[in-house]
Formats: sequence, structure tokens, C-alpha cells
Amino acid sequence: MNSKVIVGMTLSLDGFVNDRNGDVGSLYADYAEMRETPSLLEAIRDTGAVVMGRRAYEMGNGDYTGYEFQVPIFVITHDPPESAAKGENDKLRFNFVTEGVESAIQQAREAADGKDVVVVGGPGVAQQLLKARLVDELHIDIVPLLLGQGLRLFENLEELEIKLEKTMLSEALARTQLRFRVIK
Repeated sequence: MNSKVIVGMTLSLDGFVNDRNGDVGSLYADYAEMRETPSLLEAIRDTGAVVMGRRAYEMGNGDYTGYEFQVPIFVITHDPPESAAKGENDKLRFNFVTEGVESAIQQAREAADGKDVVVVGGPGVAQQLLKARLVDELHIDIVPLLLGQGLRLFENLEELEIKLEKTMLSEALARTQLRFRVIK
């Protein structure tokens, strides 16, 4: 079975992944409850590896103890930290990739052993993957909030036209969940 590369992000209704100060807290006010939803439990079950950017990695504040995805994590960075965050165990291992998004996806697919590769953080990483045509699915959660400013997920894609097929629309708590297959 071939691993799917899934970009999963939570956005405000106006398309921001954080507020004007770089904070994501208002987008995850329901985080504790989300951990028990069928959609997140399914994602945890089906995920074999995680890819994230360095900024997303740093949002863990040096501690991934209890992180929901207990799988190898591939952090795309130009400057690997001297030591990994706390929380590593026999399943969760940090791998710092300095060779770019293509290398991170290749390594994550190998580690996922047929399960999904989930990209959890960093609009820059998501944009690079979309440009490289490495994304198979988009999983977007929209919270009923207008932030007005911040970092947008779908910027810097001007030269691309990406066709999507909606595969799911549902609600979980206050979120609207959208799932799309990227048509290649």
C-alpha cells in the first residue's frame, strides 16, 4: 500500500493559521475535546509518519510528551537543534531533514510503512509540497472566527492551478471539516 501525503490544517474562516501575533490558541480553543473526536482518532490510527516545519516543531515548546501522533516525525529545517524535544520513545522519533521537502516526504513515506504521511504544521511547508505536487489530500478544519490578519495557508501559489475533489464535509464541535483529494 502506498502512503498518502495529507496536509492537515486548522484555519479561521478568513484563511489564517494563526493571528497577527503568531498565536494559534484561538483556533484550538476546543483542543482537549478534539482529541476524542472520531476524525482525529481515525487520523491517529491511519498515520505512519508526520512532517512539519521547524516553526511548528518549536510550538511544542521542547516537549512532545503525550503528543497524539506517536510515530516518526520529520522536521524540515535549515538548522537542526542540538537536541530533540522531550517525548521521544520507541515509536515517536524526531528526524531533522535539511535536504528539503522532497527528501522529508521520501523519508516519511519509508517510515510510514504504507500508512499515511500527515503534514501538521507550517503553511510554508504545505505551500512547498503543493508546488512540488506531493500532496494527495487536504484536510481543512475551519473554525468560526475571523482573525483579520496572520499567516495564510493558501498564499504564494499564484502560478498553480490545483484541482480538488471534495470527499467529505462534516462538523466536529464548532469546526467545519472539509476533506479534498488533490487531482493529479
